[in-house]
Amino acid sequence: MKKPLLEIIVFVCGALVMVFELVGARILGPYVGTSLFIWTSLIGIILGSLSLGYWLGGKVADKKPNYTIFATIILLAGLSVLFTAVIKDPLLNRLSYRINDIRILSILASIILFAPGSVFLGMVSPYAVKLKLQSLNQSGRTVGNLYALSTIGSIAGTFTAGFYLIPTFGTNRIVYVISLLLMAIALLTFLLKRNKWGSISSVVFILFLCSIFWLRGNVNTKIVDTDTLYNRVMIYHTTDYKTGRKIKLLQINDERSSAIFPDSDELVFDYLKYYHLAAHFKPDFSKALMIGGSGYTYPRDYLKKYPDAAIDVVEIDAQLTELAKVHFGLKENPRLNIIHEDGRTFLNRNREKYDVIFMDAFHSQFTVPFQLTTRECVAQQYAALNEGGLVIANVIATLDGVNDDYLQAQALTYAEVFPQVRFFAVDDPENKKLFQNIMIVAIKDKTPPELISPDEELNVFLSHHIQLELRKDMPVLTDDYAPVEYYANRSMAAYLDLFTK
Repeated sequence: MKKPLLEIIVFVCGALVMVFELVGARILGPYVGTSLFIWTSLIGIILGSLSLGYWLGGKVADKKPNYTIFATIILLAGLSVLFTAVIKDPLLNRLSYRINDIRILSILASIILFAPGSVFLGMVSPYAVKLKLQSLNQSGRTVGNLYALSTIGSIAGTFTAGFYLIPTFGTNRIVYVISLLLMAIALLTFLLKRNKWGSISSVVFILFLCSIFWLRGNVNTKIVDTDTLYNRVMIYHTTDYKTGRKIKLLQINDERSSAIFPDSDELVFDYLKYYHLAAHFKPDFSKALMIGGSGYTYPRDYLKKYPDAAIDVVEIDAQLTELAKVHFGLKENPRLNIIHEDGRTFLNRNREKYDVIFMDAFHSQFTVPFQLTTRECVAQQYAALNEGGLVIANVIATLDGVNDDYLQAQALTYAEVFPQVRFFAVDDPENKKLFQNIMIVAIKDKTPPELISPDEELNVFLSHHIQLELRKDMPVLTDDYAPVEYYANRSMAAYLDLFTK
């Protein structure tokens, strides 16, 4: 084989390992979210698989070092990645319905989907070292050079995937391209070594891959299935499970993030209507801040309902804003100011004053980004409010006093900063075991608020007020210690166990 080709193969395979890992988070995202648990499982399983691959690659290379086996290993890596592309959605659909614990689900899914390909990719470098050592005496330099090339390839793959490939081409295409590139490398190796059957096999598998990719591309029923810099985003038509009406739904990873009725401007999600409690607790408000824009359904409703008020919306993902303009009716408005930034960094530098702050940022179906939950962040919210202003924060939890750790911790954190904190259960304040939206209303005023209104709609919301007994065993969330994902996962797992019994 020509001298630089082995080095090129090692470099490319090193890059593809990291592209595969980063894409893995987007594959898992629609089913298990993008929490710390998912990244922990994915990184741990892939590192373990690579380690096994290094060991196997060295062992096989010592027994029989030749380019036919080397090409076969790369071909098997390509087939393993193709296997991931083909089974990922049906497998994750099935597993997510049967396993309640996100940690177990993410570990098992990572083993099935990413371990085989990672093992074969791990075998490439030690096998290449053995092939290279057959003609060189300087073994230390050879090993160092090849592993350095593999690592440089991994660095290149990381930055290319994160900054360009994923937001430009999307998850599905990238997985198929990874498989195609590995098969093409195997084919090139077989051709250079004049291995007839290896070449034929590679061509057959490449044609098979292309046919599957073409067929799958022609049966996609989603309006949008794309990757942004931050999220896997899907938009599709479905049915609202509460009303039975048709809706257009925006799904971010595993979160039903925004929805609209095709024939009405009415808000689909009931919890969004509870943001109108601002009109009761601060009837003279004129400027609001919303952390988390997504499909911008509430900001649109806000602008329509309060024609004399303005709103700033902080949304980290600029591509969500563009999708909202195309698919969810978002239009330019002089009273709407959109800032594309992380909510916490915005609060860090904010010098504006608001009457109301709406908190609605999630990074998975049930979990708020930890940096938006802490005492330091709540203090920044307090500082950003005018006197008598309020925060309305959306939390998803139960009220059973046992499996409500996240709600309790978040409530204690707000109660440490704000003089008045109230709680409203959106679906059913009497059902303590129901996993539902709980609206935390934190008021920058020591005067106890009235909980009755002449406005009929607001009176319905106020009637969902609950007396939450704060547990003293829960810590206040801080930047140093905020295990919100652990709390939310434990609560959700307990709820699903109860629900499935």
